[in-house]
Amino acid sequence: MIGGGDSAMEEAVFLTRFASKVTVVHRRDTLRASKIMQDKARSNPKIEWLLDHEVDDILDGGKGEVQTMVVRSNKSGERKEVPVNGVFVAIGHTPNTSLFRGQIELDMNGYIVTHDGSKTSVPGVFACGDVQDHIYRQAITAAGSGCMAAIDAEHYIDNIPEHLATV
Repeated sequence: MIGGGDSAMEEAVFLTRFASKVTVVHRRDTLRASKIMQDKARSNPKIEWLLDHEVDDILDGGKGEVQTMVVRSNKSGERKEVPVNGVFVAIGHTPNTSLFRGQIELDMNGYIVTHDGSKTSVPGVFACGDVQDHIYRQAITAAGSGCMAAIDAEHYIDNIPEHLATV
């Protein structure tokens, strides 16, 4: 598992159900995951750690299937081969909000800024799910925040004067 955030820890723990060993590779010496997710992953005896390492290459040995990843220590520069049966990547998340740039307030990472539920900087425009939630980003959270946005939109529409609401 490549990554150091909550998604990577969650996936690493999940993969231990099917694998005898899961190696987490992260480019820093500390993880970005929440304490609870770090504790959960660190307490799992099937998870091994390669912190301060980056993956330089993934090799197939000419068989057309993943067999080895080449990792490099960010401290010493030393490279080593690690036998693997698969490589999973859970690094970074760029929300698909570029079409709103310059129209709606975005934070420094590109997420839509919301307040009072799902309201954006533009009256009548509401945001939910992955485009505004940089912490959870999961399907259930997206569905729940979608419901919040629908309720907010309904309240907004209910308060539009009747003469402006007609098409």
